[in-house]
Amino acid sequence: MTGQYWWYAKMTSTHFDPVILTPNPQQRRRILPILDAALDAVDPQVAVQQVVVCKDGQLSVGDRVYDLNAFRRIHVFGIGKAALPMTSALCGLLCDRVPQGIVLTKIGHTAGAQDLPPSIAVVEAGHPVPTEAGAAASQKIAAQAAQAAHDDLVFCLVSGGGSALLTYPAAGLSLADLQVTTEALLRCGATIDQINTLRKHLEQLKGGQLARLAAPATLVTLVLSDVVGSPLDVIASGPAVPDSSTWADAWRVVERHSLQTTLPRPVIERLQAGLAGELPDTPKADDPIFATGQVMVVADNALAAEAAAEAARRGGFDAQVLTTFAEGEAREVARLAVALGREVATHSRPATPPACLILGGETTVTLKGRGMGGRNQELALAAALQLQDIPHGDRIVVVSLATDGSDGPTNAAGGLVDAGTVARGVTAGLSAADHLAANDAYPFLLATNDLLLTGPTQTNVNDLIFIFVY
Repeated sequence: MTGQYWWYAKMTSTHFDPVILTPNPQQRRRILPILDAALDAVDPQVAVQQVVVCKDGQLSVGDRVYDLNAFRRIHVFGIGKAALPMTSALCGLLCDRVPQGIVLTKIGHTAGAQDLPPSIAVVEAGHPVPTEAGAAASQKIAAQAAQAAHDDLVFCLVSGGGSALLTYPAAGLSLADLQVTTEALLRCGATIDQINTLRKHLEQLKGGQLARLAAPATLVTLVLSDVVGSPLDVIASGPAVPDSSTWADAWRVVERHSLQTTLPRPVIERLQAGLAGELPDTPKADDPIFATGQVMVVADNALAAEAAAEAARRGGFDAQVLTTFAEGEAREVARLAVALGREVATHSRPATPPACLILGGETTVTLKGRGMGGRNQELALAAALQLQDIPHGDRIVVVSLATDGSDGPTNAAGGLVDAGTVARGVTAGLSAADHLAANDAYPFLLATNDLLLTGPTQTNVNDLIFIFVY
């Protein structure tokens, strides 16, 4: 083996629990540093520090400069799984100005909270279904935003998970209504775009409505994107940017997934009232509240994918990023991933072994069972079932990784599977096919030591799918 290969094979991971090394340790030691590189590239603190600079009271955000002496107060609203590290980075870049604000993040994502100034409140709330804690904090964010004046500077730091966390029901709706709606959308396999289209029309802060409250203050929005293609009004439901969706779009989501009799009656009545023109829509791009605002995407899936590819090349792989727009049912994307691996193993295209193909995006799962798992674990288990029976399957490894470290309602970040995964399950008395049918990938992959375990990474830029061929 080459010197580079040996260096990678001897490295230990900085993010992943070493239990993943139990099967095929040498092979997996070569893989884990590549996954580490992807996560390191989208570290929220680094991402903010790369676009924000302060010197002599002049704050540069990208190509815009703000004279901090011209502002009476600075407000910071950090929303999402990366809210705390983004806020921490910003607070250290304000030329000794001390902001006031609120960080609203997922439970377990508060590492480093003690380093924030006391004027920044930190609130943990549930995800992906909204909770009372998130709703209470959202009302406080709304109240503070409404107090912002023309000589105030407001930062909105947005990251994945913000849609569930920032929850302020519209008049006539309750938190329970939103909880039932969210659960129904998750069960039916709706995409994040569809889910957030509904959320924006059922709440008071999403879809540019936080920006409306903060006007006429100067508004700067920094975004860590967790949505395929980084559409700004979909990421965390776009609280500080114009909304491109309409009441008609929201109703189409209901019809597409046949939710007319599933969603709570107050939700249906509000959507129909909006559709009939009885309620105002969310603010659009021509609204003057957005005339002077600034929005920047500081990190996204493409950045993570390219960093992983570069690390793979250093480790001796022929690495290629094939797409950052991967979507669809997790099981079907698993079939595609295995097919790509077979193509490399059989015909050395689009890469030559040892190869690493990378796909970024976000799959969905239409729940039919009552098991435990997430879309990345489901994809990995589906791929494992494919790998056990195909030619060259023993040369292929499939990895599906949630960059936030939390795949579905579990403590796993995804799965890393090979042609021996199903057999290891049999040894443990488990059927891969049965577990997949029950959407129960977590206990299976736990038993076979194929779970990726990182704990909260405090970042979130969608998922990454890797196909390694040896």
